[in-house]
Amino acid sequence: MQVFNVQGMTCAHCVRAVTNAIQEQDPTAQVQVDLAKGEVKVQSQLEAEQVMGLIQEEGYTATRAQ
Repeated sequence: MQVFNVQGMTCAHCVRAVTNAIQEQDPTAQVQVDLAKGEVKVQSQLEAEQVMGLIQEEGYTATRAQ
């Protein structure tokens, strides 16, 4: 499970945008978004850099959680 801190997510549309962007590249990816924490958990075959890039393409700032 990869965990990312994502800034700029505020609503259900944001959740769908991030989830869809990841699942378009890996249809089997499991994506869990916690808006309150600004956290996205991803179980995927994609590398962390790929996932961050996909999130950033949707207009959000993403960093890998420590």
